[in-house]
Amino acid sequence: MNESQPRLSRGRIISILVLGSAAFAVLLLLGSWQLERMAWKEGLLSAIAQRIQKPAQTIDDIRDARDRGEAIDYDPVALRGRFDHSGERYFLATRNGEAGWHVYTPLQIEGSDRWIFVNRGFVPYAMKDPASRMAGNPVGTMDLTGLAREAPIEKPGSFLPDNDPSQNVFFWRSVSDMAKGLSLPADKVLPFFVDAGPGAAEGGYPIGGVTVVDLPNNHLQYAITWFSLAAALFVMLALFVRHLLRGRPRAPMG
Repeated sequence: MNESQPRLSRGRIISILVLGSAAFAVLLLLGSWQLERMAWKEGLLSAIAQRIQKPAQTIDDIRDARDRGEAIDYDPVALRGRFDHSGERYFLATRNGEAGWHVYTPLQIEGSDRWIFVNRGFVPYAMKDPASRMAGNPVGTMDLTGLAREAPIEKPGSFLPDNDPSQNVFFWRSVSDMAKGLSLPADKVLPFFVDAGPGAAEGGYPIGGVTVVDLPNNHLQYAITWFSLAAALFVMLALFVRHLLRGRPRAPMG
């Protein structure tokens, strides 16, 4: 070691090694955690892929399964009823880079006094007014298929804006918020909703099939990042120790 360079104290050397080793361990843990998250996400995607291939169930079957505490998210469902287009609710959305809305319309289930919101799909921003797409608003009783979707009980994140039922602008899918301002009995609105199947309505809009099943799975990249940082830190610690050993005075011979 160059004699002109100040020597690190024993305490400082120990602190550097302890903190460096702790940081190395933390980076390894973070990398391992991301691998666990990747396995969980792959399992979730596989489960969703299997669920959407199941035969369609009736809306009553879906409701009963949910009441029993069973998972219903992404279960195919077939239902029959009549839309009330005057009760449309609008969620800000994009499709292929185009700004617009997802149109949620209350549907009265045939032979029942119950209602359910159906996400009929995407319309461009300028076509929020149903009068601009009357051809796509079916009248009378109709059959449709789609996927059952569980509605969140509370806002998914603190940074998400609050829903504004008074302006009919929504940012998260609260069934109770959607029902506000409509003459629908609260106890008659089912606490989940349905994403309509793919395809465009007559007239071109709304465009159905907006369910996202390809959830982002970037955990491998994150794991590589953490493990790379751990490897870099290990090399730095190894070079530091090597430098210390080279600068240590040799014990006298004999």
